[in-house]
Amino acid sequence: MSLSALHHRRSTYQPALAWFSAVAGLWVFVLVMLGAFTTSIGAGMIFPDWPLSNGSLNPDGWLTDIAKFAEHSHRLSAGLMSILTIAIGIAVWRGEARAWVRRVAGGAVILIFVQALVGGLRVLLDNRHVEMVNTSVGRLFAMLHATLAQIFVCTLLLVALALSRGWIAGRAATNRADGQGLRRWAVLCCGLLLLQLGIAAVMRHSFAGLAIPVFPASNVDGGWLPTAWDFRVGIHFAHRVMALALTVTLLVLAWRVWNAPHATRGERFGAGAISFLLGLQVYLGASVIWSYRNPYITTGHVIVGACLLATTFGLATWLHRPTTASATATDGKSQELARA
Repeated sequence: MSLSALHHRRSTYQPALAWFSAVAGLWVFVLVMLGAFTTSIGAGMIFPDWPLSNGSLNPDGWLTDIAKFAEHSHRLSAGLMSILTIAIGIAVWRGEARAWVRRVAGGAVILIFVQALVGGLRVLLDNRHVEMVNTSVGRLFAMLHATLAQIFVCTLLLVALALSRGWIAGRAATNRADGQGLRRWAVLCCGLLLLQLGIAAVMRHSFAGLAIPVFPASNVDGGWLPTAWDFRVGIHFAHRVMALALTVTLLVLAWRVWNAPHATRGERFGAGAISFLLGLQVYLGASVIWSYRNPYITTGHVIVGACLLATTFGLATWLHRPTTASATATDGKSQELARA
């Protein structure tokens, strides 16, 4: 890297880069929605080849057949997401002085390539069966693909937040007395959400969405425990138990943030958004059972789950951002490096 390039790196607010990163961050939710709908209607293997679809970028019938449209539009949106992510990585590397932001953006680029490879292996290895878990190798990769998508959402969100005006300006409220405990609770919620979304990915790709066909009871006699157990019933029941644990922990987080004496308006808005999304997610989860996995309701359940993770992760990240004083010190170090 030349000294002239270093002189162009700044840790100050760059509107064009910030807005471009924000738009790319929104596009990832379109990608998640299309992937969820593809899985919900069972169209993940409508094309047996990859990266092309029936050997073409414009396969016959994809605009008129819902299954072909779901899978091919998912692949096209993933291609666009890759281009946007690479563009962000290059722009951040060239223009951003903060090394950790450059590393996160670089991680997003690596992650999008890994995600594309995992998605391809999901298709190409679907005919390989794993007897021990009674599923295909492709479906194991599908579970990983769904989980990595949620991590990718958080990675892009972190880049967008770090480039925002509010983050760069810093804040004094980070120093409040209850800040450390609040940050730890927010991180706990993020970890539980990622675990829950991983369980959900295994459940969906194991065809266990209706392994327990009633709700809120867990058997047709109205009991709270299933009467018969196997892997599918177990993973479905684990999803319900985790949902209950998350309901408690997320409501506690929202209550603590809302009542924190030095909480900002944005932080209280985030707490309110978490409460709303949590209620909507519980309702959609119940409706998935009541509607016998209606694909539109199931897709809504997945996308709201991603939004809930993003909101919680965004709040946790925001609570960790540096104060104005530390941000100024970082700027000074970056400027000294550029002059060296």
